[in-house]
Amino acid sequence: MKTTRSSLILILSIIISATESTRADKINTVLELDESNFDSTIAAYDYVFVDFYAPWCTHCKRLAPELDVAAPILAELKKPIVIAKVNADKYTRLARKHEVDGYPTLKIYMHGVPTEYYGPRKAELLVRFLRKFVSPDVVVLNSDSAIREFVEEAGTHFPIFIGFGLNETLISNLAIKYKKKAWFSVASDFSDDVMVQYDFDKIPTVVSIHPSYDDHSIFYGPFEEEFLEEFIKQNFLPLAVPINYDTLKVLKDDQRKIVLTILEDESEEKSQKLIRTLKAAASANRNLVFGYVGVKQWAEFAETFGAKGTKLPKMIVWDGGEEYLSVIGSESIEEEDQGSQISQFLAGYREGKTERNRVSGPSLLGYLHSLIGVRTVYIIVFLVAMLILIRHISKEEPLTVGTGDQVEHVTSSEAESSEYRPGDKQD
Repeated sequence: MKTTRSSLILILSIIISATESTRADKINTVLELDESNFDSTIAAYDYVFVDFYAPWCTHCKRLAPELDVAAPILAELKKPIVIAKVNADKYTRLARKHEVDGYPTLKIYMHGVPTEYYGPRKAELLVRFLRKFVSPDVVVLNSDSAIREFVEEAGTHFPIFIGFGLNETLISNLAIKYKKKAWFSVASDFSDDVMVQYDFDKIPTVVSIHPSYDDHSIFYGPFEEEFLEEFIKQNFLPLAVPINYDTLKVLKDDQRKIVLTILEDESEEKSQKLIRTLKAAASANRNLVFGYVGVKQWAEFAETFGAKGTKLPKMIVWDGGEEYLSVIGSESIEEEDQGSQISQFLAGYREGKTERNRVSGPSLLGYLHSLIGVRTVYIIVFLVAMLILIRHISKEEPLTVGTGDQVEHVTSSEAESSEYRPGDKQD
């Protein structure tokens, strides 16, 4: 009896060991999902990152080797993240079910709940970004070195909030609520050197940090949740926000109006001087977002607000819609005493000394993509394509259908001539 029992235990241990080994092997590589195993995989793992791709898509081909590199690294995390992919061009019903509207569409499923992924696609940065989703809600730091390592490991994509001398319970609810948008921590032990580094002189305090912008803000209270939450929401973005594809996605969810400064070139020294002044103005006017864009960096967007043929720098107020406001008497900013000119602009705006203008220019579709959603854009493109098709048919012209190889040839040349951005998709 004892021998039989021992044998049974041995057999069961071998089976369990083999099962765990198979499971480990699977998550060390990118899983291929289809309609037969998609739901079971999402149910089996707490965190699954899914790449909905098309074989002909150039962006998808660039992403594939990065996912191959990231998969074994993410598998080794304390809370592993499985990377999987779905040929959405083949399994169209599955793609429709999961609202795939372009390639690649990237989603992370956390306990079965999907969240669209707009982060970086290079393996190293993707790993850093995804680690955020499996990290503790609030990281407790107990030394200067722990603070330094936490900030370094957090990377530059998310803002960082550190509560110095703050009870963890005061920030934990907000950390859970905004886990997908920022890193949260509390420091229980730190030196005066840290206080000097982060520019605060009393505790408790909360410091927000934007490492990539060398930017931080201080909050001394009150520490009731509503005030703390307002500080956190206002600091998801740096004091002066460079306008680009990624920041527009964040601004879409911000209810504040945007004071937009249009420059010739963001990188010029005189522009950097103005941006520093904008940061000071933003710190004193937290009910507004202060953004800037250079014509050299994004000409089409800048020209949407009348940058072409006008004296720069210029400031306008925009709510993200089809109209913007210019302030009468503050059409442009001279190089001397820019702080006073910005104050005059803000005073004129608040007093209603404004002129309403409509946005125009070729970049309108670009930020409509962020404002009204990619599906609407695709519908518009589809309708235009149908009109062209009907016109061809009415002229009795022969209709030539391109092969997959021909499509790939076109998209590849387009990709080579444009910058590859995290949010890029091909329909």
